[in-house]
This record gives sequence, structure tokens and C-alpha cells, in this order.
Amino acid sequence: MKTTEIKIVVQEYENRSELPKDDQLLLTEARRITALAYAPYSGFHVGAAVLLANGMIITGNNQENAAYPSGLCAERVALFYANANYPESAVKAIAISAAKNGVLVNETVKPCGSCRQALAETEVRYETPIRIILDGQNSIIVLNGVESLLPLSFSKRAL
Repeated sequence: MKTTEIKIVVQEYENRSELPKDDQLLLTEARRITALAYAPYSGFHVGAAVLLANGMIITGNNQENAAYPSGLCAERVALFYANANYPESAVKAIAISAAKNGVLVNETVKPCGSCRQALAETEVRYETPIRIILDGQNSIIVLNGVESLLPLSFSKRAL
């Protein structure tokens, strides 16, 4: 038997003003778009902002549906729109924010497993790591690549 340890490097910031300017802008957009989420069932409003290599910022928010699981998470809304409309432009970064009752959540928001897999596929597609900015009132976490969110991910290498 062999034991392997997986380590994850995380940068943690106390507030938005400590982030580099590009990350601040992306996070501002993610926070803004949470207010437009369609979340009548959970009341949990999530926003995502994607920075493309061409400099464009694409936003998305969660879209719930009474017939669960027919809704879609903010991260995939933004990623799929970006990939469909700008297929030549790699995703450089994504910022994710969430609010409950109009107030930023305390704990850092984290993508679900399906969104992590979509992020992993996007990295493979463009052969470049995605900077991931996870928002919360208590802290902001930044990861440099999906491997930190989804180690041992499923990819085309397994097919």
C-alpha cells in the first residue's frame, strides 16, 4: 500500500480591498448579480462573474425551478454562456458570491460538485488554470486552479 497526501494552497483575504484590482472588479460584479437571481424557493441568491482572456466579464446567477433539479447554479450559467458565446476566449477567473435575505453570507460560498466538474472541464478545454475567488463576509478565499476544489477530478484523460 502507498499513501499519498493531497495539499491545497489557499489564499485568504479579510476583505475585498486586499484583493488585486482585477479580482475586486470581478467580485463586485458577482455580488451585484446575486440580487437578480431567481431563488423563490431557497432564498439563497448566488452570483458568478467570469473573466475571459479577451477582457470581457460574463455574469450569471442561480435560476431555481419548482421541479428540482431543473434549475441551474450561477457558476454554470456564467460558464456555459461564456463558453457558448466566446468559445475562442479562455476563462481566466471566476468570482462567486451569495446572499440570503439581501445580506452577504458569513461563510465563504463554495461551488457544488456539478459546478466544480464544469470548472474542471473548462480548464481542460482551454488548457489554462482558472483563478477562483470565493466570497463571504468572514473572509474571501482565492484558489489558483480547480485542482484545489476538485482533486482527482474526472476528465477526458480517464476516457
